[in-house]
Amino acid sequence: MEIFNEYAIIRENYGKKDTKYLSLVEARENKENLDWTKIVKPKFLGIKTFNKFSLKTLREYFDWTFFFLAWELKAMYPEIMDDPKYANEAKKLMNEANEYLDDIISKNEIKANGVVGIFEANSVGDSIEIYDEKGNVIEVFHMLRQQHERREGEKNLSLSDYIAPKESGIKDYIGCFAVTGGINADEIADVFRKNNDDYSSLMIRVLATRFAEAFAEWLHEEIRKEIWGYSPNENLSIQEKLRTKYEGIRPAVGYPSLPDHSEKKTLFRLLDVEKNTGISLTENYSMYPGASVSALIFGHPDSKYFNITKISKDQVEDYAKRKNVSIDEVERNLAHNLNYK
Repeated sequence: MEIFNEYAIIRENYGKKDTKYLSLVEARENKENLDWTKIVKPKFLGIKTFNKFSLKTLREYFDWTFFFLAWELKAMYPEIMDDPKYANEAKKLMNEANEYLDDIISKNEIKANGVVGIFEANSVGDSIEIYDEKGNVIEVFHMLRQQHERREGEKNLSLSDYIAPKESGIKDYIGCFAVTGGINADEIADVFRKNNDDYSSLMIRVLATRFAEAFAEWLHEEIRKEIWGYSPNENLSIQEKLRTKYEGIRPAVGYPSLPDHSEKKTLFRLLDVEKNTGISLTENYSMYPGASVSALIFGHPDSKYFNITKISKDQVEDYAKRKNVSIDEVERNLAHNLNYK
């Protein structure tokens, strides 16, 4: 994901030798402060499930750029269809993919399941408390903060900055979801592989991943316009949606602004993901089926994607304390984010 980025994350120079780092105290002093009058109360609070969702609908939300990238065709869609280097192969591949899609949809063997929850929430430091309808804390998401020295006027961001602080007395909200486009996909792909049809096996897996990402795209739109309803009059083309022209953000767990995959455990408990979707979580925090996506939803119009990059020992110690786990565990889970060895 060097040039192509599904979430339009702002790229940073990752791990330069001359990068300077702030203490965690200094980074928190340079946090983002938002206008909380822009908070929109959700139309719905609670959990909704979407099982055996229409693959025909999800097909309309495909990001073909990433389909082609899976086949090492590194150009943007739709521009790739006229690219002198890739056009012929791209057209052939897309025609074949659409034949597979027609077959998948007609046979109805692959299933797409999803679950979404919208909850009251407040930030407490760099963590986010989730409340039930009585105001009791039912889960806590633990966020990280940028520690690299920023240019003048730029903030050291944390996702917790996008939720109103508890001490403000302002009621805020957060969403989260988990979706899969791959129920039965691995089994179907394995049959092809056992029959020495590696091409079909790979095509099924690639298309299942596209279904999962398309489901995330469709569901996020449904959240913005209907379930939460903070952007009810949105009218974006599919390409504008894929290029994140919408309001709010949906950082996926394990991606640059939320790099700790272990936070999936909190999301899975909160949404009872395995029961509601059939998606399971391995000991290493991988989701099965692999064609699955889990993410948080922030509705504030000033929220944006960003990259945590590297963090220092003081933040690792603070994070371990907040999560009530060992420093060793945090260092294992965030090995690629440490600015020390």
